Formats: sequence, C-alpha cells, structure tokens
Amino acid sequence: MLDPAQSPEFRARALTALANKNQSAAVARATSTISDRRDLALEEVPEWQEWRERARLIKAHVLENLDTYLEQFESNAKRRGVTVHWARNAQEAIDLIFDIGKRAGSGAIVKAKSMATEEIGLNHALEAKGWEPLETDLGERILQLDGQMPSHIVAPALHLSRDDVADIFVRELGVDRTNDPSELTAIARRVLRTSFAKAALGISGANFGVAETGSILVLENEGNIRLSTSLPKIHISLMGIEKLVPRFEDLALYLRLLPRSGTGQRLTVYQSMITGVDPSQEGPEEMHIVLLDNGRSGLLAQPDDRQTLQCIRCGACQNVCPVYRAVGGHAYGAVYGGPIGAILTPHLSDGPQAAELPYASSLCAACRDVCPVKIDIPKSLLRLRAKAVKDGHRGRLEKVGFRAWARTMERQGRYERAMRSGRMFQGVVLSDGAAGKVARSPMTPLKAWMTERAPRRLAKKSFRELWKEGLIDG
Repeated sequence: MLDPAQSPEFRARALTALANKNQSAAVARATSTISDRRDLALEEVPEWQEWRERARLIKAHVLENLDTYLEQFESNAKRRGVTVHWARNAQEAIDLIFDIGKRAGSGAIVKAKSMATEEIGLNHALEAKGWEPLETDLGERILQLDGQMPSHIVAPALHLSRDDVADIFVRELGVDRTNDPSELTAIARRVLRTSFAKAALGISGANFGVAETGSILVLENEGNIRLSTSLPKIHISLMGIEKLVPRFEDLALYLRLLPRSGTGQRLTVYQSMITGVDPSQEGPEEMHIVLLDNGRSGLLAQPDDRQTLQCIRCGACQNVCPVYRAVGGHAYGAVYGGPIGAILTPHLSDGPQAAELPYASSLCAACRDVCPVKIDIPKSLLRLRAKAVKDGHRGRLEKVGFRAWARTMERQGRYERAMRSGRMFQGVVLSDGAAGKVARSPMTPLKAWMTERAPRRLAKKSFRELWKEGLIDG
C-alpha cells in the first residue's frame, strides 16, 4: 500500500481521503464517540480547569529548565542500573537501537506502541537490516500487517472498520474470515503470545520520565507493553527529551488528565512505572533509555512556539478538529496528524509539510479548548503560516485576495457595491441550474471549498438598507 507521505501534497491526499466514504465515516464515528466519552468523564471533575492550568505550568517549567532536569533524570536512571543514550536525530537513535539489539542475540523483537519510534521510522530501518520487529499493540499490528502508518495518536487504526480488519487478517494471517471484534482480538492474541515467550529484545516508548527518580511511565489498555518491557532480556525505551516531569508525585496529575482527554477513561487499564533493573528479580537483564532530540532543541529555542513540546499525546485535538474528522490522519502525510501534527511536524521535518500543514485548519480553536495542557494551537498555526508566506512558500494568492478585500472595505461605496454583486451572483453559484454546476465544477476553487461546507446566503437587504428604509425603530 502506498504510504500517504509519498503523495504530492496535502490537498491531493485530502481529496483521496474524502473520496473514501467508508473511511471518512469510520473516522467521524470514532472521533465523535471518543469526544462524547471525554465530555461525560469531565462532568465528574469540576476542578478540570484547575488541573489543566497546573499541568501547563509544570510542563512550561520543565521546558524552561530542561537541561537541568535531563541531567537529573540521566543521573538517577544510571544509579538504578539503566544505560542512558543521547540521540541528536533519527539516524543516531536507529544506530543506537541496532547496536544494542545485536547483543540480544536471536529471538523475536517485540515492540510496544510508540509514536517516537514511528517518528524515526524504526520499523522500516530494522527491516532493512534484516530484522523483524513485531508490533504488539492490536491497532499497530493490524496496520503493520497492511503496510500502513498510524492514523491517530491514541487509536492508530481508528480509520478501519471491523470488516477492513477481517479482510487484512484473512489475507495476511490465512485465518477463516470473521468480523466479530472478540474473535479478531483472540486471533491476534494467539499470534502475539508466542512471540512474547520467544522475545530477546523489547522496544517501547515512554509517556513520561521522572527526573527525581529516573523512572519512566508507560500507559496502555491491552497489557502488551507490560509484556514487551518485562519478558525480553533487553528493554530499550525511546523517549523524547520533552517527556519529563520533575517529581514522582507529579504523575498523579497527568494520570488523571491523559486518559480522560484521550479516551474518556478515568484511568488507563495498565500503568507501568519502571525504575531501573534488578538482576536478582524477574525482568530484563538490561534496560536502555534513548533520549531523542530530533528537532526538539531547535523548537525549545523558540519561546513563542516551545509550548508545542508540552503535548502529552492524548489525541483530544484530533478528535474535535473538523479537518481531521473529515480527512483522517493519513492525509497529513506525517506521523503526527491533526492540529498537533500541523504545528509539530514543521519543526521536526524539512519536507513540504512544513509549509502546507499549518493551512490544514479552520482555526476554529476547538483544539485549544480541549487540550489538557492548554497549548494555544491556533496561535502557533498563524505564526507558521506567516513564516510560510515570509519564506515564499505560500501566500501569493492570499496577498492578492486580501489586497482586494482591503480596498473594498476602506470605502463605503465599494463595500455596498460588493455586497450587491454578491447577492446577485450567489443565486447563480448556489443554484442547481447549469450555471451553478459550472461554477461548482472541479475546475473552480468553489468545488473544493463547498465539498464540506454549507454556505449561508447573504440577506436580501443589509442592515444599513433596512435602517434607511425605516423598517427598524430608532
């Protein structure tokens, strides 16, 4: 299957996604369900806004003092038997993981769900070296079988229906067809259990790192991460440098925020807090933490946009974004889709997404309202749009349009003439006649604009005209 990132531009990918009605329906249905659950979960916590502000302040403080907390985290992790590595970019992280993995010897490589490993393309890199990493998260495993990238931060296979999953299992696993969710899960469990038992190397991400203790926290609902981090003799955790909190007690706040925002749960089913290794006990013989920069320090140096690094990967912004809900995650052509992806990807990638993704937004600000750490995504989008225009990547047509708008608005007569023209032509554009169909044809910008919008008609008379006619009492 073609990787969406290989398509030429967001517009092309979005049009392809919109044409897939089954996928669009699946994304809209799933995101609506998750958002409804979130709303119900928040009704139980009147102190929600207090929690958000505390979480924002903690993350902002960490980013202001990240060098200190990283050194503290490294020191405390080492004291507990962990080997800490630093990776400036994706290739360094891949090389480190490969070198560590060679010591594990033969055996399966089991991999827990991790957006950081997706970010660096770890699976493809390991497969190119002849290794066979096995995704153990159910959604990630389904996508791995079908050669797809994740569509959502929390629910990677959210865009697939159970019939889609059934087709993939029949084709890739050779099982009898069933679309029953319980039976599909049981099939995946049978395949994965054998791999856990044979695993020599386990790879995971980390939701949080604790500077005070050198611990990492991983959250999940399936139990596969706990198996991936405890059964193999070597465990590698890839963690972005921004994932730290200062104290162990700070985790209590984020353990309440993240699941409510991400899935509408009070608490995730499994919370695994891993602090070092103890060879005398059950568990891995070695633990390695790879601290990933990959563009984060550059973003950290930008005071206006460093708030992007506060993200705790809950996916709430994706669930409420009208653009994401219409086109899904693959249309963004990057690992991080939706509003957070539109402001994070430009800082992590030099590709064409840097200029186009900030425009994949209606600027409705729903993402800002639901963000559990209060990231002002719309403001960052506007700054990135301004940068794209300044760099000459975007904005030529917008400049012409806004100049025309400014000239129209600076004179009352011009404004009134424009409104009269608008009323006259809207009947043609919105009609079902031949002229309307031509105006909305694929050859015109109106076609794309009106595909997912229902424009309101201009009133027959403006307020000023009604006032002059004396129809409104003074």
